[in-house]
Amino acid sequence: MAKNVYIFLADGFEDIEGLAVVDLMRRAGIRITTVSIMDKKEVVTSHHIALLADSLFDETDFLDADMLVLPGGMPGTKYLGEYEPLARLLTQFDQKGGKIGAICAAPTVLASLGLLEGKKATAYPSCMDGLKGAEKSLEKVVTDGNITTSRGLGTAVDFALSLIEQLLGKEKADEIAESVVYTR
Repeated sequence: MAKNVYIFLADGFEDIEGLAVVDLMRRAGIRITTVSIMDKKEVVTSHHIALLADSLFDETDFLDADMLVLPGGMPGTKYLGEYEPLARLLTQFDQKGGKIGAICAAPTVLASLGLLEGKKATAYPSCMDGLKGAEKSLEKVVTDGNITTSRGLGTAVDFALSLIEQLLGKEKADEIAESVVYTR
């Protein structure tokens, strides 16, 4: 049975952090849906690349979600953090033990919701202070329970492969890494 992942995009998200996850998950056979929170499908990345999201937040049913993912970047992370419907979804998903991933500045969104309380987590260096309640780590990727966090653009492939491993196993993650000539 295919796994379903939703990644949330807002104007100003970090290109590589979002698209590396989408690309590698699709290569792994995971159904990953890009979801705009901007009330329009066109989203503009932090480096001014316009792209079309697969769906709009308010038109999407997340009942089949196996994982929710937040890319970082500014002001994308700010918009994600301010979007109340996403905050409610993340909180409810976490309460059910659903897997959540966040990279770069985006772990601060999870911290602001209290989802990192007592958990080990990481983020972009200048965002580490925003990990209130978390045990801060300098590792590239940190998984504690149902939440995975990562440091930034330079760790985006590691982050994506970690998420694939959680959903489909180490063998599949290794296969994808090898297929893109990535050494883990």
